[in-house]
Amino acid sequence: MANDASTVFDLVILGGGSGGYAAALRGAQLGLDVALIEKNKLGGTCLHNGCIPTKALLHAGEIADQAREAGQFGVKATFEGIDIAAVHKYKDDVISGLYKGLQGLVASRKVTYIEGEGRLSSPTSVDVNGRRVQGRHVLLATGSVPKSLPGLEIDGNRIISSDHALTLDRVPQSAIILGGGVIGVEFASAWKSFGTDVTVIEGLKHLVPVEDENSSKLLERAFRKRGIKFNLGTFFEKAEYTQDGVRVTLADGKTFDAEVLLVAIGRGPVSQGLGYEEQGVAMDRGYVLVDEYMRTNVPTISAVGDLVPTLQLAHVGFAEGILVAERLAGLKTVPIDYDGVPRVTYCHPEVASVGITEAKAKEVYGADKVVALKYNLAGNGKSKILKTAGEIKLVQVKDGAVVGVHMVGDRMGEQVGEAQLVYNWEALPAEVAQLIHAHPTQNEALGEAHLALAGKPLHSHD
Repeated sequence: MANDASTVFDLVILGGGSGGYAAALRGAQLGLDVALIEKNKLGGTCLHNGCIPTKALLHAGEIADQAREAGQFGVKATFEGIDIAAVHKYKDDVISGLYKGLQGLVASRKVTYIEGEGRLSSPTSVDVNGRRVQGRHVLLATGSVPKSLPGLEIDGNRIISSDHALTLDRVPQSAIILGGGVIGVEFASAWKSFGTDVTVIEGLKHLVPVEDENSSKLLERAFRKRGIKFNLGTFFEKAEYTQDGVRVTLADGKTFDAEVLLVAIGRGPVSQGLGYEEQGVAMDRGYVLVDEYMRTNVPTISAVGDLVPTLQLAHVGFAEGILVAERLAGLKTVPIDYDGVPRVTYCHPEVASVGITEAKAKEVYGADKVVALKYNLAGNGKSKILKTAGEIKLVQVKDGAVVGVHMVGDRMGEQVGEAQLVYNWEALPAEVAQLIHAHPTQNEALGEAHLALAGKPLHSHD
């Protein structure tokens, strides 16, 4: 292994996804000499196989639904079907534009970008392309890949992962989706909009089970109305090929048949065979263990993103990468409050939240100390115009701050910014109620909910 001893970087980053490139950009901005190593494409899962392409598919599905439903708005239109090749071109054009922009950013910040498969070779070096890249500090940011279950082989044919689903050359006539979390319900929503007969299998008792139970129930109601089928509370047993598709059998013996099975049970860390354990990095089930400042047990090594057991969200990766860069540059850093991170599921309708659920609040503060209020979007003028249904639910510590905001409805992801401020600034309902929200907007629904929680409802009943 050639050792390029002439250059010792301040920071060597293994992985150019959300966490890795954010650390590279911020580190370089703060004057650190940074090397960024990526074996595939800069931008990682989020840009190429996750956030961006899935939301492009969901938007194409939204356009399809709008064409079908145009008549109810007095617009004459016809829906003639999905040109999947054109959908992929639209999706790929979005990715390509962002990819070029990101490459330009990395180059402009004077980050040394190395394309190749890296491996941790010491607490202060990564081997890549026959070269040893030395650094005063190493950041591990190798991300995640789709998970499966024991005995369930993802073959890319009839049993597919989200990676395969993003490049599928056809709209399947029918699909079973194993997993009712974020990935599962987003694909269920997009495929239903494209015309697929969809069934979601979720072993837990609700769809999007980490959300507040009220949000889950509202989404289930909306999915039923859309004709998206789902089976809850029974776990997967096996999958087998049939003559023209795949059959899924559950633990209770119930069977489901479809053209394809999408395995969407989550993502697992990419850490095997990369030298982490050999260099003494503490691990658990493939995840790299870190403290609140993203430090591993090895003083010269940090880790961020899907590789560590925190929320698997691109914006969490950004924040963790920035935290590491700022810490290494000597700035004062504050640990991330993961409850304060906004979470959005971009299905139709959208599910958005920040803070803790009502159940968690009761567990933390006591059932008698928690107040919950629901504001129905039926009272919101812009939601009426858009013909969307849903609710905003606020969870408050009695006589104190709002500790949870949970929203279901079209475009609720665009409202989570203010909800994040409400939670993170520990706002009292009366303080938010004093703010004037523009009318008619869906954002106004957040204001109305806080007016009601403050005891002075306007467009809602006492």
